[in-house]
Amino acid sequence: MSAFKLLASFLPKLPFRPFASEATFKTQPYVLYRLEGPPAPAVTLNRADALRFFEEMVTIHQMEATLNHLYKSKTVRGFCHLYSGQEAVAVGTFAALRPQDTTITTYRCHGWGFLYYQSVDPIIAELVGVRSGCVRGKGGSMHIYGKHKDFYGGSAIVGSHVPVGVGIALAHKYRNTDAVSLICYGDGATNNGNVLEAYNMAKLWELPCFFLCENNIYGMGTKLERTTKNTNVFTKGDFIPGIRVDGMDVLSVREAARFAIEHIRAGKGPIIVEAQSYRYFGHSLSDPGTTYRTYDEIKEVRTTRDPITTFNKKILEAGLATEEELAAIEKKVKASVRESATKAEADHPVDVEELTHDIYANEVISEVRGINKVWKHKSSGRAWNLK
Repeated sequence: MSAFKLLASFLPKLPFRPFASEATFKTQPYVLYRLEGPPAPAVTLNRADALRFFEEMVTIHQMEATLNHLYKSKTVRGFCHLYSGQEAVAVGTFAALRPQDTTITTYRCHGWGFLYYQSVDPIIAELVGVRSGCVRGKGGSMHIYGKHKDFYGGSAIVGSHVPVGVGIALAHKYRNTDAVSLICYGDGATNNGNVLEAYNMAKLWELPCFFLCENNIYGMGTKLERTTKNTNVFTKGDFIPGIRVDGMDVLSVREAARFAIEHIRAGKGPIIVEAQSYRYFGHSLSDPGTTYRTYDEIKEVRTTRDPITTFNKKILEAGLATEEELAAIEKKVKASVRESATKAEADHPVDVEELTHDIYANEVISEVRGINKVWKHKSSGRAWNLK
């Protein structure tokens, strides 16, 4: 008998504790408007989804931390709106979407872009402004778009994309695709006239619109109650039903999103979900984010309500993962994001010729006629598709 086996024979036999395959968790309380019953008060989470949600939220968090560093080193230029603190909203909602569903969102779109690409490479490269970016470095922080016809990207103008999302829903209904149009926007957009008009058309035609208000409390530097009399933004659709959910709890968000999609698929028309969340950085990185709120306020949210920390604790206590396993995921994610940033910085900048590309969906003829039919002008260049 080897020395190792001899030593092992004297050690107490500890029972083998396998991972739990699934666990049940209570959801946070929901507030309803024009709805008969709430989403489920408890949800089941399997081990695979637990690890996936954790990794996705950590990846978004680490990606944004890296972009913050790249912005301060002037590698990323222009506007940069970070998603840190709101990870649970995107991850929870995305988990409820089906392949045929579509998404259109705001300028704070990095997290959504990552989820659709399942890679930070094209997102970081886009902000650095190089050819491997998701739109070849020409969109930047506010214009992340998907490579398929399911992610209609970010929009720089507050609330301007909401009517577009309603138009996408109209297309879904017209084509009878059983798809839902997810339309994300912030609390600052809820007083916009075009948003209220979009609500009206969506309900008038009973369109499959899933309106998701990511309420991070501040519209730029202004708190919601200073700009609107009705701070219950999930009720501002008038005849459209609504739900308020804790946007810092990924499982509550997922359940609210599932509920919303089933509501729409049952032929009940549009619905509004208000996910109450919090952004850790300023409105953009040109905003320190501390002139209209205190460090203590930010610290309190990070300490008590952080979506990643609270989810980490839940799945550890439920036996869905170990501390070592989650630490390994964080280490892997940090290395992967760091590698993505290095690749982006080494990539080729956008060529000047790109200014004339992607102007039209199809190639234009070599000569184009101006107002005067006699005068003809040479085309400025080939119009490329992003396919």
